[in-house]
Amino acid sequence: MRAVSYYVVVEKIKNKEPENKGFVIAEHQDKENKYLKGKVISKGELVEGIDENDIVWYSRHTGHGIEFNNNLYYVIKYGDIVIVE
Repeated sequence: MRAVSYYVVVEKIKNKEPENKGFVIAEHQDKENKYLKGKVISKGELVEGIDENDIVWYSRHTGHGIEFNNNLYYVIKYGDIVIVE
């Protein structure tokens, strides 16, 4: 599997679920965290400044999931990445 153009394929990294006075808040209910973290699996030939295996932060409302070899990956646009660790 290889990304093309300005697309990036990431594997989502689960953040530690936040706690609120002893209650665990499920990921889908965490409205304060606007960004998700992922590991770059593949990048398109037009993507600059990001390499495979980099950790990136991207908008939670971007991209779409794709299953490949029984793993779930997300295809996002290069412009939706806000931070590279």
